[in-house]
Amino acid sequence: MIPPTVLLVTPDSDLAATLTLELGEACEPVIVTDVGGLPEDRGDDRVAAVVLDVRQSPHGGHAIDRLLGELTAEIPEGKVILLADLFCPEVIERRAATNGMPLVRTGPQALGALISHIVARLPKPEVPAAPPLNSIADGFETSSPQVRRMLDDLFIAAGHDVTILLIGETGSGKTYLSNLIHSSSPRASEPFLHVACGALPRELIESELFGHVKGAFTSAHADKEGKFLAAGRGTVLLDEIDVLGPEQQVKLLRVIETGEFEPVGSNRTYRSQARLVVASNLELQPLVEQGKFRPDLYYRLNMLKFDVPALRKRKVDVIPLARKFITRFQQKHGISIRHVDDSMLDALVDYPWPGNVRELEHVIQRAVIYCREGVLTAEHLPPHILAGQFGPGNDPSVQLGGRGLGREPSLGRQVAVTEREIIEQTLFKNNNSRTITARELGISRVTLYNKMKKYNMMQ
Repeated sequence: MIPPTVLLVTPDSDLAATLTLELGEACEPVIVTDVGGLPEDRGDDRVAAVVLDVRQSPHGGHAIDRLLGELTAEIPEGKVILLADLFCPEVIERRAATNGMPLVRTGPQALGALISHIVARLPKPEVPAAPPLNSIADGFETSSPQVRRMLDDLFIAAGHDVTILLIGETGSGKTYLSNLIHSSSPRASEPFLHVACGALPRELIESELFGHVKGAFTSAHADKEGKFLAAGRGTVLLDEIDVLGPEQQVKLLRVIETGEFEPVGSNRTYRSQARLVVASNLELQPLVEQGKFRPDLYYRLNMLKFDVPALRKRKVDVIPLARKFITRFQQKHGISIRHVDDSMLDALVDYPWPGNVRELEHVIQRAVIYCREGVLTAEHLPPHILAGQFGPGNDPSVQLGGRGLGREPSLGRQVAVTEREIIEQTLFKNNNSRTITARELGISRVTLYNKMKKYNMMQ
């Protein structure tokens, strides 16, 4: 099959080389340094797109405007894509809006946006019928290949009657992920019940899970149905499983193995038909070694264990999540956001987010509320984020790099950002271009490839 042609009209040789490399074999790029060199067959059906670099627009952009008017008469609507400066002449903006020409402005995301517009105009190859969509991967916002592989495995487990263990720091998305597991399972039409074990007094956890009969204890004035019965054939999420005492762990293990339990104060045995998802913000193995968690329950749960990574370990997701929250909160609070400044995005990526996605969500809500001019900038972020200061993470075993609240910076903390995190962050900033990333890191493409392979970062 003959590949489609993409005309790249730009005097910028670096941009032309990068686009040619990134587009690969998907099309046949034709580089033209000025509009006078455009081929006569530019309106041919084989020409999928024309990228016109209008960052240099003399005479107030009127000459470019006239050229665009001529091109629209020869090239089918929707094929012309414009690359412009942040301060694009008004006549060009008006022409782009009138004739449906995408206008990509220079900035950190410009290359990715430009490539997306080009790819969207390429003819779609014929492909065999796709397998069923992974509703967990679709619902959990991530661009990390490692996380996507975990979500694929989780989707398979969700379709079977098995207990799933989620380990991840507070705010990393365990509850949200549990909802996705439930909605992706055959039990989706049944109830989903969340039990926050850490928020309950230990003496009431058993009553919450198994129920109780009237008179079982002082405040038991009536029979109560526990979550295992109330869920029916649905799903029960037991969050912060690590707070359960030894006797409660024994009873939970029995429910997992046989489904059987007795309400507090009752001799009658019931059988739970609910599916269990258990979660913890602590690794359970150290608790086993300390005698705080039963080994038999640990090994039973560990069979299907999934680690939900902290946000600082998937920084590629920070900006997409931030944009998602901006959209949500401007609608919720009736505030119009026209533009997000790069200074804000840079600050968000640099911060380690000890509170994970939940902290990012709250920070974005605050920023949107205080935005009055329609443009979000770094000034709308809390002072401690701009100062690079942060409190301890919710996992005490993790030491974050940088300047923590009440901590003096030290060499050890500054080098705590791993080589893998640096590579991930640089790849993200450069829209996953390995050529540009290698050049920015001062290493060869071969070295970058080997490091990505070493850290299991290959897609």
